[in-house]
Amino acid sequence: MKINSPKDLPIKRGDRVFVRCDFNVPLDEFGNITDDRRIRMALPTIKYLLDNDCKIVIASHLGRPKGEFNEKFSLKPVAKRLSHLLKQDVIMAKDVVGSDAKEKAANLKEGEVLLLENVRFDSRETKNDEGFAKELSEFGDFYINDAFGVSHRAHASVEAITRFYDSCRKAGGFLLLKEINFFHKLLENPVRPFVAVVGGSKVSGKLQALVNLLPKVDKMVIGGGMAFTFLKAMGYNVGNSLVEDDLIDEALKIMAEAKRLGVKFYLPVDIVIADKFAEDAMVKYVTYQEIPDGWMGLDIGPATVRLFGEVLWDAQTILWNGPMGVYEMDKFSRGTFKISHEIARSHGIKVVGGGDTADAVQRAGDDEEMTFISTGGGASLELLEGKKLPGVAALEIPDEVSCQ
Repeated sequence: MKINSPKDLPIKRGDRVFVRCDFNVPLDEFGNITDDRRIRMALPTIKYLLDNDCKIVIASHLGRPKGEFNEKFSLKPVAKRLSHLLKQDVIMAKDVVGSDAKEKAANLKEGEVLLLENVRFDSRETKNDEGFAKELSEFGDFYINDAFGVSHRAHASVEAITRFYDSCRKAGGFLLLKEINFFHKLLENPVRPFVAVVGGSKVSGKLQALVNLLPKVDKMVIGGGMAFTFLKAMGYNVGNSLVEDDLIDEALKIMAEAKRLGVKFYLPVDIVIADKFAEDAMVKYVTYQEIPDGWMGLDIGPATVRLFGEVLWDAQTILWNGPMGVYEMDKFSRGTFKISHEIARSHGIKVVGGGDTADAVQRAGDDEEMTFISTGGGASLELLEGKKLPGVAALEIPDEVSCQ
């Protein structure tokens, strides 16, 4: 099976193209976009269609408005930023499939772009409702999914809509195809040594990814809150640190499997601990064997940074998913930012997956040094788990089909 790219579609001047993008960007309290990476990453697909004088209708979600209109989740700031990046006006619809959207779509001229209002304002979107998908499909003669970040969701604008397009009228956008190809190469044929750096708060969210990655990597580095489940499994006191007691047996199995496969497995050797989870907490640096009762680990310490840096120095491929501590608080951000610098300095292929990790890399000022930063947190994690994404599977067509 294969997936068409926009270049494989028999698009001609004046054709209407419906594009599902992932413009779920972070906003500050005043409604200003704080990181427009997801909008910028969708530009190649949009510009390709503009170069072909298409009429473009774009759909996206923003946040979780729970199926009803909420001004806080309007895509108006996105339309403004997209207009600026495209250097042309983007027409904004007042609704999703209502009279305003339909009227503006009907009056669209060649080379114009219409952005529909947040698709999650309609409760049928997250239910993968076929009726809603059919209404959306009427906006375009062709369908392109460039929203990798939501392709692990079977939603109407991602999965059900593809049922209304034959093999030569649907495709993956340039960003979606780039994401899939990167992760495929990473998991099937990485340049070695291949090091996985896995952090974040919980083992449960990444358990299957760890199991799937183990046979493929040469070294595995564990940081963040999830490290304490492994340390407790080894018999150490972790105080009030975040621990998933029900996964201690799984942690032991993962470490045993790493040993059996000859994968070098690294945990923090020193920890930044605090007496409470707050910016004004009292802080101490201790080894992993000395966490006192009542204290919690919130970052990796300087010796761990040095150790992890040495682990990374000969890596030819690095996959990083999950921060090393509570990087949102200044007191506990140093470990994550220093590991970001270490990865950025590496000469190998550096792939960053996950929203928090991408945010940390940007805050550390290292985003330009990374080979690839994925736009999808949950989607990239499911690919690492070896799962098939519903939105991607829906785009697959038989190898023998040629659309040109």
